[in-house]
Amino acid sequence: QVQLVESGGGEVQPGGSLRLSCAASGSGFSIFGMGWYRQAPGKQRELVADITSGGITNYADSVKGRFTISRDNAKNTVYLQMNTLKPEDTAVYYCHVDARVAGLAPFGSWGQGTQVTVSS
Repeated sequence: QVQLVESGGGEVQPGGSLRLSCAASGSGFSIFGMGWYRQAPGKQRELVADITSGGITNYADSVKGRFTISRDNAKNTVYLQMNTLKPEDTAVYYCHVDARVAGLAPFGSWGQGTQVTVSS
């Protein structure tokens, strides 16, 4: 199993920045995809950004040019640098990884979520 621990959420004013981190721990697995999702009150969870093991990134249109996803494969950690934050970025942000254990089917794991609030 993979355990995910997120950090870096908080409250910031519009135009501010935050950096989220998500570290995966456990044993016997390898991670291929890593990503961030978010869920605002009353809305469905949506993809914010993801990154492959080779570093290919994908972003939601709403965050392109403002957010940057990156990963440290040696540390099994994914980051989300969020700049020029807007009130509409307010949500619970969830880390997600796609992983596999040798001989078994791939599986996905979710972090516990971290609150990001953008407010003046």
